[in-house]
Amino acid sequence: MRSGGPRGRKSTSDRSNAILLINEAVESGASLSKACERLGITEQTYYRWVKLDKTFDSYEDRRTFADHSNPVNKITPAERQEILDTVNSEEFSSMSPCQILPILADKGTYIASERTFYRVLNREKMQNHRGISQESYKHAKPTPYCATAPNQV
Repeated sequence: MRSGGPRGRKSTSDRSNAILLINEAVESGASLSKACERLGITEQTYYRWVKLDKTFDSYEDRRTFADHSNPVNKITPAERQEILDTVNSEEFSSMSPCQILPILADKGTYIASERTFYRVLNREKMQNHRGISQESYKHAKPTPYCATAPNQV
């Protein structure tokens, strides 16, 4: 289960799914600590969520001081799609974002920052060697020779 937000905050639906999965795993014979570890939460977090459910009949985070809003500068799905369309277009398919952005700037177009381009590509698992550049080869370690007497090497 991926982290939900800042500081790993999970949404209400993620919390309820996690509780169901953990309860199912424990009923099947798994230990609570292993089930929680598998989902990336601590046992204390599990117990806190269960207590929330028993007390308020909901897994919703009820901290009044916590800011639960999305950042104002978060890109929209349309902007994310525009980045993907641009990067995958015929003209830019073999270029990295650091090469694409100056060309777009010359045309007077601004979609997002270079870092945002890289974030979107990483999230979509598209950040790899583009065009004619290739991934570096891993060379085998040479066989070590050790002389134990004169004239052996």
